[in-house]
Amino acid sequence: MKTPAVYRHVIPRTIRHLLPLAVVFFIAICSDAGLAQDTISKSLPQQSDPAATRQRRTSSESNDTVITFDVKQEAPRKAGRRVFVRSSSLLVRGAVVEEKLLKQPQFQQLGFLITRELSEADLILELRHDLFTMYVFTVVDAKAGLVLASGKLSSLGGTVADKVAKRFVKKMVQSPGP
Repeated sequence: MKTPAVYRHVIPRTIRHLLPLAVVFFIAICSDAGLAQDTISKSLPQQSDPAATRQRRTSSESNDTVITFDVKQEAPRKAGRRVFVRSSSLLVRGAVVEEKLLKQPQFQQLGFLITRELSEADLILELRHDLFTMYVFTVVDAKAGLVLASGKLSSLGGTVADKVAKRFVKKMVQSPGP
């Protein structure tokens, strides 16, 4: 039995037109998921220091017993310069760059720490995706707003997060610090 000529021409054309639409839809869903995660984390209420502990009752204990958990632990302020990592790339998240920075032996030798609080940061390491395989990173002094270092690197021949961590340490060794 032969397939009618209409089906041989209409179905391939329909698929050819719907495929780019499906790709755009898929990208939109992926980018919205990343934005939704960012907006959820930004919309959470910030706790002040008195509210850094919470109380919890367990059902097996009497009504008068209250267990207190310390939610937020303070790192010593004199420990070093704090770095906040911000990535606008969908492919390289800030947490991955943080992990690679912590694995660099010179990062800790220079006295750097990672912070998740932008208000506590001394330096901001920003990463963005430029064109196809190029990434741009910038190190900004959080207090003064001055650009201390920047660079452009390729995603070819290694992971971007590892390259950013190595370049950050290299630039910070070269630049005079406080």
